[in-house]
Amino acid sequence: MPAGGLDQRSGQLAELAQITHERATDPRVGEWLAACESDAELTADPASDAAVNLRWWRHSYDRSTKLPARLVVAMSRATSAGKAAWAQAREASDFKKFAPSLEHIVALCREEADAYGVAAGGERWDALAQGYEPGMTAQSVAEVFDPLRPRLAGLIERLREAPHPPSDDFTRLKLPQDQQEVFVRKVAKAIGFDFSRGRLDVSTHPFCSGTHPGDVRLTTRFADDNVNDALGSTMHECGHGLYEQGLPAEHANTPRGAAVGLSIHESQSRMWENQVGRSAAFWAWAMPQLKECFGSAVSRFDHAAVVGAANRVEPGLIRVEADEATYNLHIMIRFALERALLSGDLAVADLPEAWNAAYRRDLGLEVPDDARGCLQDIHWSMGALGYFPTYTMGNLYSAQLFEAARDALGGAQALDDQFAAGEFAPLLTWLRENVHAWGRTHDSAALCLKVTGKPLSAEPLMRHLEGKLLPLYGVQA
Repeated sequence: MPAGGLDQRSGQLAELAQITHERATDPRVGEWLAACESDAELTADPASDAAVNLRWWRHSYDRSTKLPARLVVAMSRATSAGKAAWAQAREASDFKKFAPSLEHIVALCREEADAYGVAAGGERWDALAQGYEPGMTAQSVAEVFDPLRPRLAGLIERLREAPHPPSDDFTRLKLPQDQQEVFVRKVAKAIGFDFSRGRLDVSTHPFCSGTHPGDVRLTTRFADDNVNDALGSTMHECGHGLYEQGLPAEHANTPRGAAVGLSIHESQSRMWENQVGRSAAFWAWAMPQLKECFGSAVSRFDHAAVVGAANRVEPGLIRVEADEATYNLHIMIRFALERALLSGDLAVADLPEAWNAAYRRDLGLEVPDDARGCLQDIHWSMGALGYFPTYTMGNLYSAQLFEAARDALGGAQALDDQFAAGEFAPLLTWLRENVHAWGRTHDSAALCLKVTGKPLSAEPLMRHLEGKLLPLYGVQA
């Protein structure tokens, strides 16, 4: 769309938002829900299809009816303009070009949170977070983040001090993009993505979308000198896509056939990207595929060199390029900043300074410009405050679910042997049966408890990181 079309498109989207909101909040819908809820047969079993659908439809209806139509329209217009302003500001690396839009969006988010209502002892952030992960609050996130932060920082410091870190030569190898595409498509097919029910294309920022388990669209990206980025992006989006393809098609377009929440969705992408795609066992299978696709260009790299490059830890400025160990620190910084923006403790004009100070404190980095600082993510321009912690929650769920899968599939060695042989179906089948098939029958915390027998904990993630990274860096456990 040409830049001149923005105003009209914003108006169109706002009109659609108003129509959708009016239909979703029609009093008759509330009457229909109440009639169904009064039917004891429909609600007797809380895990039945009918009860699950009613529960989530009620959640959506009650939440939507708290928002006045004028606020829905205002937010639609503000975010349409905000995304355009963000893109221009990022290109110019000038936060001041985005600040007025962000101030408006933050003000509307505060108004939204107040409309939803804040529970006693809670904060505005909690009300917005329910739209991304029902049940998540700032307090519950902080209870996980606060003890996790020093453990991650300690691990990163130990790795920094290692005298012989893995080389990143393989990561910086220049390889033709058309050959990279052949390679990542081969991997996507091998781990189970069904190309008869989905497709893979190219975009600047990888994503997964679709409307049905039979129509799942993925994108990835390529750089001449970083095949690991293309592979990681593809496996990450495939994880999302495998979840979407594994949801029960007979319940499509109902809560029973929808993903639990963003945290569990992220757990699936992170598991395939990290627990599988960065493992030595995966690369035992992938090395022959790599050599078949790239030939002599990769002949000087052995298995150890490629695994080392895939797991190199190096603090960086950009969240989407971060390694496993430092990634969650990026999320913790954003979580603290958006809480402060919503509470009013941080003015929008002061965001760059606060961002830069946090990166200096937590990652030991100086932020050189706004584009590589507080303008790097699109989320806040979309009004998505309350979203970022689902990424780290996804990392935590992925590690805990992976441990449960590993135990169920015969233990670590058995699973490694399967990966090394290119046998990824056992893991995917386990995920289909234990995660995907349930849709929204259980919320994220309940699903974790049901599948793993334990509430969510940071221990599995730290076991995963320490158990893999310390030996690679030659550091004593």
